[in-house]
Amino acid sequence: MRVLGALGMCAGLSLCQTATVEDPFQRQIRPVLKQYCAGCHSNRMKVAGVTVDGLISMDSFRSDGALWERVVRKVRTGEMPPPKMPRPSQSALNSFVDFANGELDRIAEAHPEPSRITAHRLNRAEYDNAIRDLLGVDFHPAADFPADDSGYGFDNIADVLSLPPVLIEKYLAAAGKVARLALGQVHFDPVLERFTAPRKQSQNSRAGEGAPINSRGGMDLDRTFPADAEYLFRVRLRGTPDARIPEVVDLRIDGKLVRRADAKIGTEEVDEEQRHIEMRAPVTAGRHDILVTFLRDDSKDESPHLEYGKEGKADRARLAVDWVEIGGPFDVKAPGKRPPILNCTAHAGENDCGREILARVARRAWRRPVTSAEVDRLLAFHRMGGLDLGLRAILVSPNFLFRVERDPGGVKPGEVYPIPNLELASRMSFFLWSSIPDEELLQSDLGNPSVYEKQLRRMMSDPRSSALTANFAGQWLHLRNLAATKPDPERFPDFDPDLRQAFQREAELFFQSVFHEDRSVLDFLDSRFTFANERLAKFYGISNVEGSRFRRVDLPNGERGGVMTMAAVLAVTSYPTRTSPVIRGKWVLENLLGAPPPPPPPVPALEEAGLGKTVTMRQQLEAHRANASCAGCHAKMDPIGFALEHYDATGRWRAKDGAFDVDSTGTLPSGETFRDASEFKQILREHVGEFVLCFTEKLMTYALGRGVEPSDRPVIRGIARQAAKDGYRISSIVLGIAESVPFRKRMASEPVRQEDVRAGS
Repeated sequence: MRVLGALGMCAGLSLCQTATVEDPFQRQIRPVLKQYCAGCHSNRMKVAGVTVDGLISMDSFRSDGALWERVVRKVRTGEMPPPKMPRPSQSALNSFVDFANGELDRIAEAHPEPSRITAHRLNRAEYDNAIRDLLGVDFHPAADFPADDSGYGFDNIADVLSLPPVLIEKYLAAAGKVARLALGQVHFDPVLERFTAPRKQSQNSRAGEGAPINSRGGMDLDRTFPADAEYLFRVRLRGTPDARIPEVVDLRIDGKLVRRADAKIGTEEVDEEQRHIEMRAPVTAGRHDILVTFLRDDSKDESPHLEYGKEGKADRARLAVDWVEIGGPFDVKAPGKRPPILNCTAHAGENDCGREILARVARRAWRRPVTSAEVDRLLAFHRMGGLDLGLRAILVSPNFLFRVERDPGGVKPGEVYPIPNLELASRMSFFLWSSIPDEELLQSDLGNPSVYEKQLRRMMSDPRSSALTANFAGQWLHLRNLAATKPDPERFPDFDPDLRQAFQREAELFFQSVFHEDRSVLDFLDSRFTFANERLAKFYGISNVEGSRFRRVDLPNGERGGVMTMAAVLAVTSYPTRTSPVIRGKWVLENLLGAPPPPPPPVPALEEAGLGKTVTMRQQLEAHRANASCAGCHAKMDPIGFALEHYDATGRWRAKDGAFDVDSTGTLPSGETFRDASEFKQILREHVGEFVLCFTEKLMTYALGRGVEPSDRPVIRGIARQAAKDGYRISSIVLGIAESVPFRKRMASEPVRQEDVRAGS
């Protein structure tokens, strides 16, 4: 690659036109383009398909805004000029970026260009949540749907959510089941579910912070019960009881004692061969906390003076819970409970009652007023098959399955206008709740700025905002890939499903903490706390954590903290048999720094035979980088990956990789050096701008359901600047996105021409 500018040779390029000294563009921008860019990115060379020949005046910011955004991003992230090529001083680069960003931001503010979003099919999570919030049916019909396609890293992108024929069949079947459940017309077949206790978790301490203080061991779990009924609880015991002390097992539901049994093997309640206890108890429909635990000694009360964790008594406790089975429902008490939305207040005939219910349900389901003609059509289904058929018609309608935004009357093509109230309510609810808006949101005057912000803050504090953790954080951090992660059992024998679940739960609780406590998003880079239960705490080397319940724990040193050193992230960025500095480095570039490398060229696979025995991972990658086509990207990825080499393929900290000491030092393209992950995280905190821009871009992509466009980037920079004034609190970024032009406004589409329709047909 030749850099003609470095030799002062622009050979007829338009960038060599005479500069006007008074023009700041000619002083700060044009010399950089001419000397450091034009050699490779001229009309003649067109390296990577980019040419800067047309960027010769201030007018180019308006006419070539998309190209300018690309140029500025490459310069800002240090990708251009490339390593080992002539570079201007850092102050000159900063001046270049600041000037260009300022002009692009000024133009965007004066001439906003919010994009349109295509018809947006509900994805699986949105469908389930919408059914739950509409009809109070708490099950997951979309679990049987085909997987949603993803775009830009998320599965709520309108352009990729197609409607295959098999999904239409699934919608029809799901609508029938949902309608029957909502109307109480479903027969519940008893089922038996088994929950196995982690073998490697001690049962000499309390099962969790919610367990009685004089209890030990057992299992603590949440479960959703489908109906008011009686349920069977079967507890399988393992181990040998101590003859010197009683063994008593309790069944508690939501903290209340409902059954107590003698757990001694060979008693009437516990058969010597079967070794299990059976108990039955009534449970109401909905989610409940189920605790099966042992009393610590022979006391039958729950006096607070009975402390746990004393030596001797805990050591003598030999019985443990192997598994708990929950069966039912039996003797269903209330199969016909209807949600309030299906109750009729009319005092006339059946048709009037059906009209009232169907109109109410359709308005909530379709997120807009329903016309009289639409209600008449729904009522026709009601006459044919009752309310069941009317509800099915609502649920299979495109008005429910799709979010369609239409231009109101009176707007001209190309005109930018505020999104109508009801459509804006849907945008807000699907962003924060992955579900339909509630009645309060639909009734609010969202055009009033104070009302709008009040509703946003209410929604952020609502339990339904946990959908942001499950759907945004789950995909941003690649947590959904954790289920498919299968470390080699011979190399990592301690890894099991319980540890996998602990990895997932830690990441979810951490994101929820940042969100609900309105913490700084910089905690995602590094923090001094996380969430752990006993199993995960031991994996991390954290002491004094007992039981299966997760709780907030302080981190003793810089080995952990932030998402980059979480076991979940480290595991999904590894191979089953070894770590991958390349995958980990790429993950950081894409998800924390917003600078993804280009797709790799076809190259030979890394030779693994001698890894850890005769050669280190670092040595192998150095040989790999000898290929010139690989060196550029690996110079950025590999050092970041090396920073994380103290963590094996399951995320456990290690000092050695096979026969070699782990070398976690690295040098970034900027020249900054670090010794380990802790120092690398400190470098990231000293340059927070790239992370905040990246996080804002990811969240805006998710919020809008489309990829970020050049016209959005000035908005993203503005949100990041405002967030800096508030310590980068996550609420500043969420509110900034929800109050931005791309979120609140839309550009009217051009009318469809008849000749285009004929040509398309």
